[in-house]
Amino acid sequence: MKYQIDNEIQNIAQDVIRKLDFSHIKIEKILCIRSRGSKSRRTIARIHGLPKIMQTALNIKAFYVIEIISENFDKLNQEDKIKTIIHELMHIPKGFGGGFRQHKPYVTRKNVEETFKTYMSL
Repeated sequence: MKYQIDNEIQNIAQDVIRKLDFSHIKIEKILCIRSRGSKSRRTIARIHGLPKIMQTALNIKAFYVIEIISENFDKLNQEDKIKTIIHELMHIPKGFGGGFRQHKPYVTRKNVEETFKTYMSL
């Protein structure tokens, strides 16, 4: 696997955070990475959080990384790319502590679609 920071995805994520007023997300504590070389066929993106034990050991606050799996993400149209980013951001809980929100009832297809429609109307 190879990883590199992706400024284009970073800019989209920041735009989504600002326009949708995801004020619980600390924009400076989100990083978007593009990975290449994944064998995954179905996973388009995933979000990683810094666990509490690492936050304590390193004496830093929570941090999240959105990983875009290039082989699968690049095949999507622009609309689905934005929906994927929204989906990953929706996993971040209000407390922004390093944990995650589950799919049900928070990160569902219906919630992502509604949030995407709101984003596009702004």
